[in-house]
Amino acid sequence: MRTIVLIIVLVLLAIFAMLNTNSLMFPHTLSLGFVTYREVPIGLILLIVAVVCTLVFYFWAGLTGLRAQADSAKLLRDMEALRVSLDQQEGNRFALLQSHLDERFRALEAARGGAGADVSALTGRVDALQKDMNLQLAQMDDYLKSKLG
Repeated sequence: MRTIVLIIVLVLLAIFAMLNTNSLMFPHTLSLGFVTYREVPIGLILLIVAVVCTLVFYFWAGLTGLRAQADSAKLLRDMEALRVSLDQQEGNRFALLQSHLDERFRALEAARGGAGADVSALTGRVDALQKDMNLQLAQMDDYLKSKLG
């Protein structure tokens, strides 16, 4: 969009210069305070200054856009690193919970000797819940990756 505006401005300035060549080239007296120049085309000088200002603004806006994109990319990298760290911490918590539950189930199984079928059913249920939780976390991870780029 910015390039299109630049091209339009430069084309309009070129058309203006072609239509007003005589006026742009008309000699004037230019005084800079400490020196005076005679027979200088002030219109041409102003046209050149306008083109230079337009190009400076264009490149300045491009540089600003690049800085904004760099900041956005850095923020996304930081968010991705934070997400990975949180996923790792959550995985550690699930591993600790699983080991704690296994330990408790073994203790219950040893205490109840005959209730082994109930304990193994509960173990199967916990395993199914863990698989479901891992699937949901993977889906959330995919969703976040698609939204963050």
